[in-house]
Amino acid sequence: MASSSDPHIVIVGAGFGGLEAARHLASARVRITVIDQRNHHLFQPLLYQVGTASLATSEIAWPIRYLLRRHSNVTTLLGRVIGVDTGNKTVVVEDEKPVPFDTLILATGARHAYFGHDEWEPYAPGLKTLEDATKIRRRILSAFEQAEWATNEAERARLLTFVIIGAGPTGVELAGTIAELAHDTLRGDFRNFDTRKARVILIEAGPRILSGFTEDLSDYAQRALTRLGVEIRLGHAVSRCSEEGVELGGEFLPASTIIWAAGVAASPAAEWLHAPADRAGRVMVMPDLTVPGHPDIFVIGDAAHVESTDGKLVPGVAPAAKQEGQYVARAIQARLRGEKFGENFVYKNAGNLATIGKRAAIVDFGWIQLKGRLAWWIWGIAHIFFLIGLRNRLAVAMNWLWIYVRGQRSARLITQGAAKKGAAS
Repeated sequence: MASSSDPHIVIVGAGFGGLEAARHLASARVRITVIDQRNHHLFQPLLYQVGTASLATSEIAWPIRYLLRRHSNVTTLLGRVIGVDTGNKTVVVEDEKPVPFDTLILATGARHAYFGHDEWEPYAPGLKTLEDATKIRRRILSAFEQAEWATNEAERARLLTFVIIGAGPTGVELAGTIAELAHDTLRGDFRNFDTRKARVILIEAGPRILSGFTEDLSDYAQRALTRLGVEIRLGHAVSRCSEEGVELGGEFLPASTIIWAAGVAASPAAEWLHAPADRAGRVMVMPDLTVPGHPDIFVIGDAAHVESTDGKLVPGVAPAAKQEGQYVARAIQARLRGEKFGENFVYKNAGNLATIGKRAAIVDFGWIQLKGRLAWWIWGIAHIFFLIGLRNRLAVAMNWLWIYVRGQRSARLITQGAAKKGAAS
């Protein structure tokens, strides 16, 4: 049990980076307090599968207290951090007393970025939380239910049009899965229309989808999506989102379901610290992940602007956040031992992966590139490996196998009422 005189480390955020830091520091003679505005750790790479009725929420999220229960020197607090008092070395929590710290780790993640058009959010929700995923699932499934009632063909066509804005991995994965849901899973379930008439439109302002991959893999992914029936619109940015649809390149596309996958902005960590930030709001950290002028404050994960040895921005992916959490834990432990920790953070690229539906994926490990079914199996094995707990790994594996063989998805539940005409709900 930790003593009140032991150094106090506060970790804000229990995502991949924060949780990794907590686990690696728990063996040291310190007091650790983990603060998060939600009571669960989320496996965000599979969040889109909750949004598209492939997985249940309990299969990709776990209570933070459960994950840290074996570490007696770790205290978990549910609360919303709204600031940091660097002078008094305290974390400001909404409606609670300030939490003092000796060392602070901010792992506060990212939020949706609408490029100055926050008014689009009610019509085009993003995908960052379980609440986002269940809202999107509700809108997708409700659109089909409302189409069964529709008597006007134009209205039915609008209800059966699904628009995804942004063709990064999340957008591509959403588009492919929604297309399979409409053309395969739901086929034959409705009497007044054919679900295969649904349109799935993927919009990308850039010249190609999956710009983080090589052109060859990007071209393969585009062909795979086209085979699934996804319409891809490149080179045009959306100029308007509304309850009725989207506008791009002077054309209006009527659509009842719009999903935003085009960009993210960092949490307000830079504002709390009055620290330099990049255009996305990420804190411009030092090579050792500390904040300039504040050696006892670290920022990791999506909240930090970290550059690799080649000068490129470290991607906001789970392996990067976990590596940063482990690095910070080692740096703090060295300080506690009175040792000089001279090494800077170096990101080791674990590769890029993206799936296109239930039988195709692309994998880029740098030294080898794969596409097709073999890549899909590698993608699946990698994600199952990083899930927490044997039960969840088995549950997800069985769900995917069932979808792969039969095309059926077990999480097709509409909760909290049906979404009406794309309005916020």
